[in-house]
Amino acid sequence: MRARSKSRAKTDEKSVSATLRHVRISPRKLRLALNLVKGNLLFDAERKLKASPLKGSKILLKLIDSAKHNARETRSLDLDSLVVSAGWVDMGRTMMRFMPRAQGRATPIRKRSSHVTVVLGEKK
Repeated sequence: MRARSKSRAKTDEKSVSATLRHVRISPRKLRLALNLVKGNLLFDAERKLKASPLKGSKILLKLIDSAKHNARETRSLDLDSLVVSAGWVDMGRTMMRFMPRAQGRATPIRKRSSHVTVVLGEKK
């Protein structure tokens, strides 16, 4: 799992983004954690994610940390005024596995993955 900057994201001079691709967690679970912090100040978002029992909060915390470092190193933005302005979770590749069932049947098990993007912007 490696976070990287993404040029496709809608960013301007006052915002920065980070993307994480092929994360082995369902997009539905990750969206719960992302919606928890969207629109919050950076400090508050990190505090909420550290206290959250959601499965995706640890992954999202690493991604927000990567975006924070991108803001400081590439754009020299003030970290105290940054807000989680946007973010989205897209469906990644789904691995198919099969579980044997009764009478010779097999049912599919879908192991889903996600692509996550977080955009940090300055507070208006």
